[in-house]
Amino acid sequence: MSAGERVWLITGCSAGFGRELAVAALAAGDRVMATARRPEQLADLVEKWGDQVRTTALDVTDEAAVDAAVRLTLSEFGRIDVLVNNAGHGSVGAVEEMTLGELRALMEVMFFGAVALTKAVVPHLRARRSGWIVQISSMGGQVSAPGFGAYCSTKFALEGISEALADELKPFGVGVLIVQPGAFRTEFGGSRMQRSVEIEDYRDSSGATRAFVDEMDGSQPGDPVKAAAAILDVLDAEEPPLRLALGQDAVDGIRGRQEQRLAELERWEGVSLSTLL
Repeated sequence: MSAGERVWLITGCSAGFGRELAVAALAAGDRVMATARRPEQLADLVEKWGDQVRTTALDVTDEAAVDAAVRLTLSEFGRIDVLVNNAGHGSVGAVEEMTLGELRALMEVMFFGAVALTKAVVPHLRARRSGWIVQISSMGGQVSAPGFGAYCSTKFALEGISEALADELKPFGVGVLIVQPGAFRTEFGGSRMQRSVEIEDYRDSSGATRAFVDEMDGSQPGDPVKAAAAILDVLDAEEPPLRLALGQDAVDGIRGRQEQRLAELERWEGVSLSTLL
C-alpha cells in the first residue's frame, strides 16, 4: 500500500520522531492516530490536518490504554496499516549506578510497551495480509557504551524480538522495519533524560557519557524531518531492509562494531570449535 492510502498508529507524537513521522504521513495524504501521554500537545496537528488525524492519550505501560487506542483507531479509520513504536526516553548511568527500579521502568516503556502495542496490532495486519510494524530503535540497539547500558538494553531487546517477529510475519505479507538513528535533534539529551545517581569511581567512563549527553542537546547532526522522510521512502521500497541506520554516526558506529565482532569471532574460532564432540 502506497502513501496516501495508509492508516498509521504512532506512539510518542509529542516531539521528535513520532511528531515528524505523523506530519510526514499526513503530508503524504495518509491518516494518522497520533498518541501521547498528554494529547493536548497534539492539538496543532488536528487544527492543521482536520479529519485526517485523530489523537488520543496513551501510556504504553497501561495495557488497557493500549487496547483502547487500537480499538479507537479501528473505529475511526477502519483499519491499521502502519504501527510505529516510538514512545520512550533516554537514560544515562553506569550499571552499578542505576537502580533496578529505574531499569524496570525503562523496560516497561521502551520494550514491554512496544511489545504490547505490537501484539495488539499484529492480528489485524495478519488478517489483512499486509502492513508494517516500525520499531524505533537506535544505533544503541547494536552498539552500547559506558553509561548507556540501561537504555541500550531496551533497544537490544527490542531488536531481538523484532528480528524474530519479522520472520514470523513475512509469510503473511507483513513487514517489520527496525530504525536505528544516531544522534538526532529529538530532545534525547534534554529534560526527558533519566539520570542515575553518580558514583565518583565512574567519573571517567559513564561520567564522560553524562557530559556528552548534557552538551549535545540541540546540537545533534541528525534532522528528524529528514529521518521521517527516509522512513516513508523505505516503506515504499521494492526490497526494504530489516534494519535502517540513520545518520553518519549510526552507519560508522554500527559498521565498526560489526567488524569488531567478526574479528573477535574469527580470532577465537579455534577455541569455539574445540568444544565439539
